Amino acid sequence: MNAALRTPDDAFDALPDFAYAPRYVDDLRGFETLRMAYVDEGPPDAEHVFLCLHGTPTWSFLYRTMIPIFAATGARVVAPDFFGFGRSDKPAGDDTYTFGFHRDALLRLIERLDLRRITLVCQDWGGVLGLTLPLDMPDRFARLLAMNTLLATADFPIGAGWLAWRDYCNANPDMNIGRLMQRTTPKLSAAEAAAYDAPFPDARYKAGVRAFPNIVPIAPEMDGAELSRRAREWWRTQWRGRAFLAAGAKDPVLGIPAMERLNGYVHGAPAPVAYADAGHFIQEWGEPVARDALAAFGDNAAI
Repeated sequence: MNAALRTPDDAFDALPDFAYAPRYVDDLRGFETLRMAYVDEGPPDAEHVFLCLHGTPTWSFLYRTMIPIFAATGARVVAPDFFGFGRSDKPAGDDTYTFGFHRDALLRLIERLDLRRITLVCQDWGGVLGLTLPLDMPDRFARLLAMNTLLATADFPIGAGWLAWRDYCNANPDMNIGRLMQRTTPKLSAAEAAAYDAPFPDARYKAGVRAFPNIVPIAPEMDGAELSRRAREWWRTQWRGRAFLAAGAKDPVLGIPAMERLNGYVHGAPAPVAYADAGHFIQEWGEPVARDALAAFGDNAAI
């Protein structure tokens, strides 16, 4: 594995509305040379655990409006930063970041923290990876809140919008992430945009960001495609938990049509709820989404 970079702590000194103390684990099986950061709020023995998985190019800061809503129910809320993102270590080589690398790290974190009765909360790559996790540990998952994501099964057209995004990323290997977030989410303040920039002092830290668009399984032989097809069958035939699907209607790539496709995979899931003002990073409109999901689940303490 390539040498890893670690963003200096003072890069995170001015985060708006995100006062959660970071926690770290550096003994994940198979990842012993890397330190993963995560938020962990609420009692460790809570009845429910909300596992909040971000996508690219974001980190757990994306969940800042949803974490307090979930925690107010008395639940435990765990929001990790993928390797290469947020406060987690960032291997310097782009080729380190594979579907299996990220997925295995998440599996090992769930085992390490012994998370059970999980409500999987996922968006973007958080769902591309997260929706495959129950294949390996079905008894740990109880509920699903999926937003603007997909199962990358490589047997349907990925769409011109996604290909344009991939090409843009490849043409901008040192992309200005704060500016990108403001362009896709105009309601962000300057301080919030800066918080998305914070993990990446310079281009060396962005290997994980650069890699993600190129490892989405869009061909049957790619890492993760066959696994995603097996996961689709699992969600169709084995899943018996509650589900809530949310769609940021202004997302041109993973908006309402993508969530309607996912709805067809998840046994018993109601039709996705569309949020007219929300874009791809729907967590930026996360408070009503969280409240609606809790209502659907019957968790009324925070409503």
